[in-house]
Formats: sequence, structure tokens, C-alpha cells
Amino acid sequence: MPITPATAANSQSNGTSPAILLELVDEQGHTIGTAEKLSAHRAPGRLHRAFSVFLFDEQGRLLLQRRALNKYHSPGVWSNTCCGHPYPGEAPFAAAARRTYEELGVSPSLLAEAGTVRYNHPDPASGLVEQEYNHLFVGMVQSALRPDPEEVGETAFVTPDELTELRGRATFSAWFMTVLDAARPAVKELTGPSSGW
Repeated sequence: MPITPATAANSQSNGTSPAILLELVDEQGHTIGTAEKLSAHRAPGRLHRAFSVFLFDEQGRLLLQRRALNKYHSPGVWSNTCCGHPYPGEAPFAAAARRTYEELGVSPSLLAEAGTVRYNHPDPASGLVEQEYNHLFVGMVQSALRPDPEEVGETAFVTPDELTELRGRATFSAWFMTVLDAARPAVKELTGPSSGW
């Protein structure tokens, strides 16, 4: 596996997995330091930079993913197309495009900024806390998906009505509705008034 500069900088010499660092931020989104990923998510949580991606097909359906069962945080729940954390110093846009490809094996044909949202969502199942300053992105996907099974358990393209039905019978990530609601103005602009988003 190629080692990216961020991974190489955090590698440990004893052969264990490298520490993954997140960028800590203040309430205005200014960088104030770094923290190891798991420690940043332990209660009460430390405010850190994150991103959320919402990709749509040409029919205006939203691409959802069900997180792989082996994920330590929120395993097996449905969520938006892709979400994650930039490496320290990595632009959120670059991180969003990178992780979308790493998780789903596809590059968006269009990706645009859709604002930011700050939230604090405890996850009762794991005891971890999502204390995030989240950069939102919306876009289009036109290529066939090749999901990484280590990251993604399942994918689905849904209309607004299908999303409502799925939410009635499946578990979603604690942050899903917060980020979707915050991205709605950009989603409506992208998909058009007739899509129902």
C-alpha cells in the first residue's frame, strides 16, 4: 500500500498501525492542534474537523452507504454517501474526494462545497461522541461503484420517499439528519425543485 505523506509522518517504528491524527478546531473552524482519532471521539469529545459528502445520480437519487460491520464507530448503520476527517493540513475538499474514492471506488463527476455545520452527537451504542465542525459537499456520481468491503457493507440510491421508508425500518448514524438538513439548500439547488429534496 502506498504511504501518503500524512500516514508516513505518523508511522510508528514498532510495526503497529500508524496513529491517525485529526485536526482540532475552535468554534469558528480555526485549527488549534491535533489529537489521535479515537481519543478525540471519547466522551466528552474534542471539536475536530470533518466532512460529509452527498452524491446523487442523474435521476436525483441520493447515494447512501451502510457502514461495514467491522468499523469501531457506528458499525452497520446507514449514513450519507461518505464522511470522514481530513488529515491535519489537508483541505476538506481534497479529503472528501480522496475518501469517496477510497470507500466507494468512484470519483464524483461534480463536487461542490455546501457550507459547514457544527454538532455534538453522542453515540449511545459505542459511548463515543461526534463533536465535529463538518464541511459539507454535494455532487454527482455517474460511474459504477466499487465499494471497499472493509469500509462499506451496502449501498443504495434512494428518493426522498424511499429514504423516509428506510429510516422507518433501519438504523442511521447519529449525525445523518443533522448533516442532511444543513446541506439541503445546496442539495435542492443541485437536484432541482421537482426532486423533492
